Amino acid sequence: MAYQKVKGTFDLLAKDLYKFNLLNDLFRHFLDLYGYSEIKTPVFEFTDVFKKDNDTSDMVTKEMYTFSVNNKDSLTLRPEGTAGVIRSFIENKMYADPELPIKLGYIEEMFRHENAQKGRQRQFTQMGIECIGDKNPLIDAEVIALGYFFLKTIGLNDLKVLINSLGDNDSRLKYKEELIEYFSQYKDELCFDCQNRLLKNPLRILDCKNDANKEFVKNAPKMKLSKESEEYFDLVKHYLDVLNVPYEVNDKLVRGLDYYTDTVFEVISTNEANGAQSTIFGGGRYDNLIKEMGGPDISGIGFAIGVERLIILADAENVFDEYKKEIDCYVINLYENPDYALEVLEDLRNNSYKAEMDYYSRSLKAQFKSSDRKNARFVLIIGEDEVNSNTITLKDSLTKAQETIKHEELIDRLDQLLEDYYE
Repeated sequence: MAYQKVKGTFDLLAKDLYKFNLLNDLFRHFLDLYGYSEIKTPVFEFTDVFKKDNDTSDMVTKEMYTFSVNNKDSLTLRPEGTAGVIRSFIENKMYADPELPIKLGYIEEMFRHENAQKGRQRQFTQMGIECIGDKNPLIDAEVIALGYFFLKTIGLNDLKVLINSLGDNDSRLKYKEELIEYFSQYKDELCFDCQNRLLKNPLRILDCKNDANKEFVKNAPKMKLSKESEEYFDLVKHYLDVLNVPYEVNDKLVRGLDYYTDTVFEVISTNEANGAQSTIFGGGRYDNLIKEMGGPDISGIGFAIGVERLIILADAENVFDEYKKEIDCYVINLYENPDYALEVLEDLRNNSYKAEMDYYSRSLKAQFKSSDRKNARFVLIIGEDEVNSNTITLKDSLTKAQETIKHEELIDRLDQLLEDYYE
C-alpha cells in the first residue's frame, strides 16, 4: 500500500507554491510599508502559553495538539500566532524599547485538530501582525487598513469589513453578567458548547454556528458601552473613514478567542462562490493578555489571515496569472562528452541565468521539445563543431534569430539581447 499524507495536511505543488510565495512576498512588502518587523517563534510552546484560565474557545478546548515529554512538560503545537508573539515580546523585554508601539509580523505554520475541509486544514499557514504598546484608535484603524489594502492589492474586490466594540473591562464585565442572566432562561435550548460557555464567556453564544440564528439569540441584549469606550469606538470609525476603508458595524461580532476587548473586526468575502468559508481574516484589541502572561500592563492589537484559504478566495476571483515554469536558457548537448556543456551551464548560473540541460543524450528534436516545455527563452546548441571552436550556437526562442558566438562572449550577448528586447 502506498503511503498517503495525514488527513488535514496537504502537499504544496509548484502551481500552488507559486501562489503561496506571491502572497507571502506581497505581505512582507506590506509589513515594510507599515513599519513592521518579521518575527519567527517556535513551532511548539509550553501549553500554558495558549491555554488561559476560563478560556472557552474551540481552539483551546477541542483543537490543540498537546503532548508531554517524559511525563513532565506539557507542550502544544502552535494553534495561533498571537500568544507565541506575546510570549516572545515579554521574554525578550521588547517593552523596554523607547519607541512604542512594537510592530511585529509573522508568516508561520499552525496546527489545529479540527474537521478538515476545503479551506480549513489541520496544518495551515497564517500571516499576521501584532502592534503592541499603545492603546490608540488610530492604531486600530491602521491595523484594519493594512489588512484591507493588502487584500485589495492582491486583486480581491468582493470584500466587506465588519467591526464591533466589546467595550473596556468594565463594560464587558457588565455585559457578561447581563447575558448570563438573559441566556440562563434559555439554557436548555442552547447547544452543548454554549451551555458550557454560559457562565464563562456568554459573548461566544452570539456568534455560535448552532445557536446564532435562533430567535432568542437574535433578541439578546446589546452591549452598552461606557462613555470612554463609545468615544474610542467613534474615533476608530472616524479614522477608518479618513483612510477610505468601508465598514459595517455588526454588534454580534465577538471573535473566537476570549482575550479581545474594545475593537474587534473581520473582513469577509461576499463572492457567492466561497459559500460558508467567507471569513478572510479577523482580529482585535487585547488589553489584558500581556499582563496575564506576566508582562507589563499594556495593550495590543492584531489580526491573522489563513494563507491557504486566501488562495482559494483569490482563485475564485481569478487574480493569479497562469503558472508557467520558465527558464532563461536550455543547453542542448549533441557531443559525446558533456564537459564543455557543463562549463557553459555553470557560466550561465554563475551569472544569474536560470539554466538547464539535457542529461540523456537525446535527439535534437527531443531536446528542442524539452526546451519548449520548460519555456526557455534561449536555446544554446553544442555539437562537435562548437566544442572544437570554443563556440556556442545561440537561438532566441522569441525572435527565432540564430547566431554562433564565442564562449567568452556568451553572457555579454545574452545581456544585450535582453536589453534590446525590453527597450
